[in-house]
Amino acid sequence: MTNEEIAAKIIENLGGAENISSAANCMTRLRAQLIDKGKVQTDALKKIDGVSGVYDAGAEFQIILGPGRATNVTGAVNEILNKRPRIGDAKAVHDEIRAKNATPAKLFLKKIAGIFTPLIPGFIACGLITGILGVSAKISPEFAQAETFKLLAVFGNAVFWGMNLFVGVNAAKVFGGTPILGGVLAAIMTHPALADAGLVPGRGGVISVVLVAALGAWLEKKLHKIIPEMFDLFLTPLVTVLISGAAAIFVLQPVGGAISETIGAAATGAIASGGAAVGAILAGFWLPMVMFGVHQALTPIHVDLISQYGVTILLPILAMAGAGQVGASIAVYFKTKNKFLKKTVASALPVGIMGIGEPLIYGVTFPLGKPFIGACIGGAFGGAVQASFMVGAATLGISGLPLAATTNNIPVYLMGVVVAYVAGFVATWILGFEDPAED
Repeated sequence: MTNEEIAAKIIENLGGAENISSAANCMTRLRAQLIDKGKVQTDALKKIDGVSGVYDAGAEFQIILGPGRATNVTGAVNEILNKRPRIGDAKAVHDEIRAKNATPAKLFLKKIAGIFTPLIPGFIACGLITGILGVSAKISPEFAQAETFKLLAVFGNAVFWGMNLFVGVNAAKVFGGTPILGGVLAAIMTHPALADAGLVPGRGGVISVVLVAALGAWLEKKLHKIIPEMFDLFLTPLVTVLISGAAAIFVLQPVGGAISETIGAAATGAIASGGAAVGAILAGFWLPMVMFGVHQALTPIHVDLISQYGVTILLPILAMAGAGQVGASIAVYFKTKNKFLKKTVASALPVGIMGIGEPLIYGVTFPLGKPFIGACIGGAFGGAVQASFMVGAATLGISGLPLAATTNNIPVYLMGVVVAYVAGFVATWILGFEDPAED
């Protein structure tokens, strides 16, 4: 039987695809989380060609397949499970419809964003620690020499120190490879001993890491199909690391370095030379970019800028789009006669001020039309302020007022926020909108 045929038989005797909530594997076993274990046909499972045994482990049902085969059969099982209809699961159906309508470019950007999104809590925590320490050092220079300050500085730098490793693990997972092999390849590219061989450790930053993790995942999947299952457990990771590691050092790292340096120079050069105009354009068009889903392309650029320069000068500019939205929503609050709309604005404003803009976008400005344009205008004015003073942020994943603590110029950042509030308010007040009637 082929791996696909084994997978189909396993699913059938586990009670069908609708009875399996998830499936994963270790070195030798397929581990299935089931909804109702009473539907399992244990004897039939044992008779499937390729199945060495079964084991009820309480929280999961395990099917013993052996090294190599466990990986391949589990992959086939998940391919079948991913095609099943989810009756009653509105979010899943919605996501599937969006996936079917998505363009290849949007799907690629979503995949890239999936590498960095899990890192955001770490960026937030470490960025805020670094920002608070920066403010503390200005208030009390003596504290900056204390052991406590130095220890907290390690806390604040931790996510950036290990960033390539984290990205390698996540990238391998996103591209369908073994996560730890992605981490190993990232470690090879970052290892300080590369300097002893006349190479540059970490050149190309996260871009090089993403490239090698993608290569490693592709190669690993090919090797699973080529190498006999009895040798798969040993040879596949060995060959993957040797070939991908060599490609990383001699090809992908220089390529990634060139891309990284080009992006960094282009981003900083455009803002430095264009100043307020570039900042206004970037912030003014940011909300439409978010709604079209192309904003995800900038996530790795933020990370790379932080890696190269310690801050990203793009984030404070783009954060002004959310501030413009706050100003526009305040104008709606004072202008509307609709009690429900007032209540909606009042409930969404606090989180909008803190940088979470979705409730205001989808609940207030976008449905009304012209206030959305007013929000974009407000963002443009705020972005012009941030670009004029080259304000940078040492983290990503946060926006609004909390971002101020991580910037290299807190007063100017806050001034830009206020400008965006005011400009968004005034633009929306002048543009007006059709006030919805009370239900």
